[in-house]
Amino acid sequence: MRKQFLTTTAVMLLAMAGAAHAGMDEAKQFLDKEIGPLSTLSRAEQEKEMQWFIDAAKPFKGMDIKVVSETLTTHEYESKVLAPAFTAITGIKITHDLIGEGDVIEKLQTQMQSKENIYDAYVNDSDLIGTHWRYKQARNLTDWMAGEGKDVTNPGLDIKDFIGTSFTTAPDGKLYQLPDQQFANLYWFRYDWFNDEKNKADFKAKYGYDLGVPVNWSAYEDIAEFFTGRDVDGKKVYGHMDYGKKDPSLGWRFTDAWLSMAGNGDKGLPNGLPVDEWGIKVDKNSRPVGSCVARGGDTNGPAAVYSIEKYLKWLKDYAPPEAQGMTFSESGPVPSQGNVAQQIFWYTAFTADMVKDGLPVVNADGTPKWRMAPSPHGVYWKDGMKLGYQDVGSWTLMKSTPVDRAKAAWLYSQFVTSKTVDVKKSHVGLTFTRESTIQDKSFTERAPKLGGLVEFYRSPARVQWSPTGTNVPDYPKLAQLWWQAIGDAASGAKTPQQAMDSLCSEQEKVMQRLERAKVQGDIGPKLAEEHDINYWNADAVKNGHLAPQLKIANEKEKPITVNYDELVKSWQKK
Repeated sequence: MRKQFLTTTAVMLLAMAGAAHAGMDEAKQFLDKEIGPLSTLSRAEQEKEMQWFIDAAKPFKGMDIKVVSETLTTHEYESKVLAPAFTAITGIKITHDLIGEGDVIEKLQTQMQSKENIYDAYVNDSDLIGTHWRYKQARNLTDWMAGEGKDVTNPGLDIKDFIGTSFTTAPDGKLYQLPDQQFANLYWFRYDWFNDEKNKADFKAKYGYDLGVPVNWSAYEDIAEFFTGRDVDGKKVYGHMDYGKKDPSLGWRFTDAWLSMAGNGDKGLPNGLPVDEWGIKVDKNSRPVGSCVARGGDTNGPAAVYSIEKYLKWLKDYAPPEAQGMTFSESGPVPSQGNVAQQIFWYTAFTADMVKDGLPVVNADGTPKWRMAPSPHGVYWKDGMKLGYQDVGSWTLMKSTPVDRAKAAWLYSQFVTSKTVDVKKSHVGLTFTRESTIQDKSFTERAPKLGGLVEFYRSPARVQWSPTGTNVPDYPKLAQLWWQAIGDAASGAKTPQQAMDSLCSEQEKVMQRLERAKVQGDIGPKLAEEHDINYWNADAVKNGHLAPQLKIANEKEKPITVNYDELVKSWQKK
């Protein structure tokens, strides 16, 4: 007992000593050692911002605060570098845990169900915006910053500088989450192979149009066919890369807006309304009314089925054979090995790993042999629709977290997203969230080595990539249904139509339970009556909408490509 008392006393003294030394000296050491010139703020402005954190943190010195995020390069930097720096500067001890994405959701669900405080703040995907808004268990940050959390809200936070707040704002106009990191899924291709004169001539001779960045799926399919089995630099290559193992990560492959790329859902940014890219329809009060075509949804409509058919065909015909048995994380490094010509669904979070010296896809001068570009769209896609997915990991404060702990965690979340540190953090993780960072001259200088990442984020095209929207009433419950349904189609156990019929039916069962339980009040699901697709298509057209669209007789449209360099120039003129 005495030994335990002495140990506890020693820990307390160390904590008190650390808190006593917290201040501007520690802040200056951090700025000297870690930030240097990589900030949008001048040194004087950095010190002013650090002084604000020091002063605001005084009531919370000595507290032990726990936050959590998934394991990404950006969050590793926060956990290993920024959390210790924040502790040294403010005296608030931060433990920033890194766990799997699914584990983050599980912890969040447990806290929502038990109302017990597991973590003081979560970085969870903005895909949960519909969940947080409807369950009312996350703090509304708009009111928090103006009220209870006003004394710990950085006057230099500059919410308007964040590029992802439209994704974390609910239909009530309130901000529920603060973006921390952001990345898109784009089209990836071998720029060097596409500019090879023999490849260009052979492609033109076979298909009658120029090899270039595919604008539509028809051109993507031709390019995939052209390169598959072709000898390039003495080795056989493939025209496509993907993954197909029946695993939870297979769900992300589709909830991350694959259906929207095909043309599922309605027009609207950041998400289609009234039918979103999951095929879930809402009424004028944002209540989900159905997922199946029979209720006016589009999860099992012609565009969705077409998207699954193309996924399966390309995986089988044009990807390395082992891809069918791979998970998301296993498939990610494959294009860097140098035998894949293009990938329609490639996360920009892989950029840092794709530009490492010595890789087969990197030139001797450090520039990449590849580029990223906007994703091609399917035959059902129309102008005004979203074109792909953007992951936005965002700080979320739960109402079950005591106010003082939430305030201390809010200070840390603002520190790691502050203008002082954001440019440096973005150079480490390449997951942009601030406009000022994207436009920083340091990224103009680095852009040639990042394969089009900076050009994309500076382009007007980026608004067409967005996360899951507010139509999804319970993301954790619904998202897990996708990999099981798609897995059945990938394994051949069900046809694409059967798989999507099953998926929309299972989604509606969850919605029916939510409707009966009335746990989401007057913004929860209220399922519509059932009719056939012709009824709902006519109803959509009458009201100026699209979904569900009727089946197009010829889904192989005229292929279109564009020259990558001309595309980038067109962005710069806008």
